[in-house]
Amino acid sequence: MDTKNAESFTFGLFAMVITHTLVHAAGNIRGTLYPILKDEFVMTNQQIGIIAAIPPLAQALLSIPAGSMSDRYGAKKLVALSIGMAAIGAIIAGFTLNPWMYIVAATLLTLNSTIYHPPAHSFTARIVGVKDRAKAMGILNAGGTFGVAVGPLSITILMGWLAFTWRQLYLFWVTPILLGLVLLYFVRTEPSREMNKDIPNMPAEEETVSLLSRDFLLYISSRGVRMFAMSMVGAFLSIYLTEIRSWSVSEIGIMFGSSSLLGLAASPIGGIIASRVGEKRWAVLTFILGYACFFAAFFTKGVYPFMALYLSYRFSGILSMPAMAAITARLSPPRQMGMGYALSFMPESITGVIAPIVAAWLADFYGLFSIFMVATAVMYLSILILQMGVRIN
Repeated sequence: MDTKNAESFTFGLFAMVITHTLVHAAGNIRGTLYPILKDEFVMTNQQIGIIAAIPPLAQALLSIPAGSMSDRYGAKKLVALSIGMAAIGAIIAGFTLNPWMYIVAATLLTLNSTIYHPPAHSFTARIVGVKDRAKAMGILNAGGTFGVAVGPLSITILMGWLAFTWRQLYLFWVTPILLGLVLLYFVRTEPSREMNKDIPNMPAEEETVSLLSRDFLLYISSRGVRMFAMSMVGAFLSIYLTEIRSWSVSEIGIMFGSSSLLGLAASPIGGIIASRVGEKRWAVLTFILGYACFFAAFFTKGVYPFMALYLSYRFSGILSMPAMAAITARLSPPRQMGMGYALSFMPESITGVIAPIVAAWLADFYGLFSIFMVATAVMYLSILILQMGVRIN
């Protein structure tokens, strides 16, 4: 690959990192705002569960079309569409008059990541060699985790310190999101499926011929089980912390924002280590450690011990993300890499429909605490499926 193309691809990765931040920022405010929404619209736990479930349902329906469009039309067009959806969703949220308007906004702010991830990840996987994929994914995911961090932190800064309303908070994010289109305009080159073959000294990759292989199906099954647990947690953790532990929304925003801000360091580090010790091995080790910290957090007293263990859990989870993204690329046929990434994110969408409703049922009959104990058991089941069922060449 010549110097000009190398510089172009370097800028392309930079653009994907920044747009990854922008598409996640406003979309990750919702979980922190649930206590406020519950009070303002006078909703029950079951209604909160339904609000949390509708956006993932839309994701599940569009995951396969998003992957197909990614392979057909390329990264730039799909990422631009994603940015546009995020901006429209933030505008609708900023003018919300009732729960139904908010559901529409939340759905758009969730679907934008469904459209974004397949092209951005396949773009990144194709511009580097097989051995460097985990490193590149670490850089890409650092942008995403920063976006996930900035959303909740903006609640603390703009609502807690500057007295913004939650509607004004969403409107604040419209302009930064749209600036992503300007950056994307300057991405001139897209990597071809055969690009790695043209790079001198690039190790050959054993091609996967089908997305329906045993290993890929078990891999997305393990992701689905894990995402079921995380969807249970995501829908009710902020409500648990306010109602049971008496936390303020600002404290929750600090914890959620800080947990994702760790990704600026954890994601690149995780990519480097995964490329050295093996992607699957590294993912399993980080999951085991992280889930232990998550479980222990609920047996602490006070804000700071809980926060420390929760941050440790999130740090471990982010360490695993580059490895998991690289595994997706390994198990996907080169000509269907976008579809492979779409399918890898699809279990999150499907379980996100069911898990919040199950969590709401547990909360009503056994209390909020039960949600997190069940979620921990489900998390460890996902590790067992990954370790015992998935073979990585």
